Amino acid sequence: MNTNPVFSLYIPTRIVFGCGEIKRLATEKLPGKKALIVISSGTSMKKYGYLDKVIELLKENETESVVFNKILPNPTKKHVMEAAALCKDEKCDFIVGLGGGSSIDSAKAIAVMACNPGDYWDYIPAGTGKGRPVSKALPVVAIPTTAGTGTEADPWSVITNEDTKEKIGFGSELTYPALSIIDPELMLSIPPHLTAYQGFDAFFHAAEGFIANCSTPISDLYALEAIRLLYKYLPVAVADGRNIKARAKVAWASTLAGLVESTSSCTSEHSMEHAMSAYYPQLPHGAGLIAISEAYFETFRNDCMKRYMKMAEVMTQLKSNRPSDFIDALVRMQKECKVHELKLSDWGIKMEDFPKMVQNARDTMGALFTLDPRPLTDEEVLNIYQKSFK
Repeated sequence: MNTNPVFSLYIPTRIVFGCGEIKRLATEKLPGKKALIVISSGTSMKKYGYLDKVIELLKENETESVVFNKILPNPTKKHVMEAAALCKDEKCDFIVGLGGGSSIDSAKAIAVMACNPGDYWDYIPAGTGKGRPVSKALPVVAIPTTAGTGTEADPWSVITNEDTKEKIGFGSELTYPALSIIDPELMLSIPPHLTAYQGFDAFFHAAEGFIANCSTPISDLYALEAIRLLYKYLPVAVADGRNIKARAKVAWASTLAGLVESTSSCTSEHSMEHAMSAYYPQLPHGAGLIAISEAYFETFRNDCMKRYMKMAEVMTQLKSNRPSDFIDALVRMQKECKVHELKLSDWGIKMEDFPKMVQNARDTMGALFTLDPRPLTDEEVLNIYQKSFK
């Protein structure tokens, strides 16, 4: 961070947080009278009654709804366009993103395409996108049922163009959720391995945002508290998913890490993971981040020593004398969450894929490389991939 920082803060999202607070959907002022509810193609939203509950609470609030249920774990442009067409046909005036980050990210992208002509990639300012300005978007209500992306507290939406193998984050002031309801009770059903993957996504939002060269005093506050909470409570939530205190702490940490995304930024670790899951969409985003994290943070160990030591101190509550204390604590946390020895090969990735991923990371999410503590060479990026391969 600069010695004399200059920054602005604008987060227009109304955040409602707490166990049982989903009921507030029936009484909060909503941004419209007919909602397109966006959920994943999986079964959990119906199986656990979350979809029916949301539909009923909207009815109590005199609001109609239509459901789009095709979103994939790594959401695609095709489904964004399909849902936007449904939204226009049904004359919906706002979007509800219900589920994990993929559903809420998709809701933001759908909100853009419900109001703007052409193809979603016309508005993407990177890769093969045309970078056209977005003049309008429908309001979004975010209801996360996972804790990890923090998308309920930032404007970003990550969508994959399946034709070009580009996975790119995009957002603007128009894509902040108007309302976000974070109810940890909706997260009790997440299995242990997904709890870990998602929780580490939040952890890396915070850690990357803390070492980014655009960090600010306010993002540092959010980041360090998110890091502290996740180190302490994520292993508890992984071990006992019914522990509501741990779930609530992890959920709050995820929202804090989303606020980091709004006041600082991710760094190139996210660019590198997006390149992997662009080619292998079955790879969970959090798992990809975990797999490359040790080698990634080792690369910058001597470039922001005080920041590494500060992160180590909030994690361990002990005085740190060397930056590698942070990497040691990170590895310990991964072991406690049983995700330390993830094998990228289990998701089909091969060693020979890495050179094209280096190029993809630069082409699609190259802007994040400019926010690293120092510039990485392509050789260093390739080395991080290769060191992480199992």
